Amino acid sequence: MPAPKELDPSVSLEALYGAKLRKLRVRAGWTQRELGDQVPIAHSRIAQYELGKEVPTETVSGRLDKLLGADGDLHDLWQHIKRFPFPDSMRKHLECEAKATAIHKYLAHCVPGLLQTEAYAREVMRVGQPWCTPEEIEEKVAARLARNSVLTKEDPPLLWSVLDEAVVRRPIGGPAVMREQLVYVLEASTAPNVEVQVLPFAAGAHSVLGGSLTLFSFDNAPTLAYLEGDSTGQLVRDRKTVARYSHRYDLVHAAALSPAASARLIEKAIEELGTCKASEST
Repeated sequence: MPAPKELDPSVSLEALYGAKLRKLRVRAGWTQRELGDQVPIAHSRIAQYELGKEVPTETVSGRLDKLLGADGDLHDLWQHIKRFPFPDSMRKHLECEAKATAIHKYLAHCVPGLLQTEAYAREVMRVGQPWCTPEEIEEKVAARLARNSVLTKEDPPLLWSVLDEAVVRRPIGGPAVMREQLVYVLEASTAPNVEVQVLPFAAGAHSVLGGSLTLFSFDNAPTLAYLEGDSTGQLVRDRKTVARYSHRYDLVHAAALSPAASARLIEKAIEELGTCKASEST
């Protein structure tokens, strides 16, 4: 019998639900077929739920929760999934993020999600989605922070980020939050799989003025490009188009400060923000 597919709960809430379901099923000593018979549903549906490819109905989720003694955990996760469904473009982005061997990013407006602190992410969410309740914001922040495990998992991808100087200079959340965020970026950049550069204002016009750009590289698949705007995202697969975006990224990369010079610029920005901490009032 082939080994079960490895699950990565950091990919999405659906993947987290699936990993939790498998853990509970294995603990109960049931096969997928045995659990399916108890619901009752086809065992193939159980497999799809565990892989995060499908989400059960509320009735089925409630039945699974009860059968496996989850004490409401599966039901709570189900509610989060239904309340905050990821757009299709974001789902594809998360899948690429989890499978990539290298991630190259140009960020025009804010620190990449994989390097965001809790306070910074909370402010980005709060300002960017003012219609959400505080509880909804906290759930979104938790989902974003869960993605950070991509950088610390076994055999993690290379993350090479080019930050526009505006990302470093704009005090999102106030001086304390921003200082904590920049300190975290510097600390993260000391990891062997993380590189950070800053594209200075002095560079003038550049090849990716339209927004942020991500390139995903894989072991056995073509490179993909992901274009990100204020509230939209587009995954580009066409090889010729991806090659053009790769060229544009290379030009931005070449125009950016070296990693060492970038670190000095960030350190200077930290000094200018003072010695306040994010836990203090701003």
